Amino acid sequence: MVKIALLGIAAVLIAVKLKNVQPEYGIFIGVAAGLIIFGFSVTRLQVILSEIEKIRQYLSVHSSYVAVVIKVVGIAYISEFSSNLCRDAGYSGIASQIEMFGKLTILVMSLPVLTALLDTIQQFMG
Repeated sequence: MVKIALLGIAAVLIAVKLKNVQPEYGIFIGVAAGLIIFGFSVTRLQVILSEIEKIRQYLSVHSSYVAVVIKVVGIAYISEFSSNLCRDAGYSGIASQIEMFGKLTILVMSLPVLTALLDTIQQFMG
């Protein structure tokens, strides 16, 4: 975590310094640092996925539900990451559209789980 924090701080300091000379280089530095940090985040994702698989084995949860949860979390992280990059570059309109599309995608992805939950509730009541 310290390495990532230092990388982020260094990128911001370089981008601020270059902003006065070549503004586009500051944006490139920010995007590059963001991608590097995102790459490190993906390596952490492997650990999380293996732990989720262990939890799934303990519980009698259908594997498709776990897959939906993992996809939803991935969509949330990707949409937040990309919208933040756009916002940092000064394109808040595009950032808002990415966020909206991410939220709609999460809603669509979660509909089968919601339907299964409602079916289960209906079975208990009927």
